[in-house]
Amino acid sequence: MPIKHIKIKKGMKAGEIVESMGDMGFGARKISEAAVILEKMWKDKDCKVFLGVAGAMVPGGMKEIILDLLDRAEVFVTTGANLTHDLIEAIGESHFIGNEKENDERLNKEGIDRIYNVFMKNVVYEKLEDFFEKNWKAFQGCRNIREFLWKIGELSGKGILWKCYEKKIPIFCPAIADSGIGLMVWGRLAGGKKINIDAYDDMKEIIDIAWTAKKRGVIYIGGGTPKNFIQQSLQFSKGADYGIQITTDHADGGGSSGAPLKEGVSWGKMKKNASFVDVNCDATIALPLILGYLKDKV
Repeated sequence: MPIKHIKIKKGMKAGEIVESMGDMGFGARKISEAAVILEKMWKDKDCKVFLGVAGAMVPGGMKEIILDLLDRAEVFVTTGANLTHDLIEAIGESHFIGNEKENDERLNKEGIDRIYNVFMKNVVYEKLEDFFEKNWKAFQGCRNIREFLWKIGELSGKGILWKCYEKKIPIFCPAIADSGIGLMVWGRLAGGKKINIDAYDDMKEIIDIAWTAKKRGVIYIGGGTPKNFIQQSLQFSKGADYGIQITTDHADGGGSSGAPLKEGVSWGKMKKNASFVDVNCDATIALPLILGYLKDKV
């Protein structure tokens, strides 16, 4: 089958562009393949969808994309960074367009934190302190991290955490201590306050979900802890039937973030006959295109 050269026409929808990319070569075709697999995953009513989001997608402008994915995803695993930045916006703070070439020493003196070409005022941590100090008693009944995050979502009233609470989507953050939220909890503990959360209880819950699902689909944005937490639940239950991974990492480093989904077949994390694709691309570029295709198709 010959390669077809893409032609952009006035008024083309994102879905049409992504569909045309399927007849191209290189990374363009991978994005199109991911969109088609995601469409199949979405339409398969027997499929339990696991969404793993690493990095700091929220300050990159991806919050609404994640919220759209949570309309279908039934299990969400993410980093403390994403949840911290989500909570920062929920309590009224913002992220700003910045420049990666700015003088970082000057930014530090001005109380501005830089996330590549995005800025955030350091004062947000004072607002987080206020939030956790005011609401600390509300967290006392939380048995595990999932309940703790649902409670934060209930109290925040908007954003990703709130949607997971409102829709009762199991949300897991196995490395919650490695985040601004983790610092806030540690600060309360250092001040003599108490909280009793069983981090291992979440592991049982996600394995139970994976075990009882008829089919399983995985979406990995980045990799790291969110990807591995989902994968180990599949390894000790049943492998995934569908999978897409969007990452800028590479396999030769031996890390989870760059490991191709095919490698997961050897572990039992992916079924040998599963539909899956790896997309080596910045997720802030690939995922909006894929979701645009999905909205045209589903």
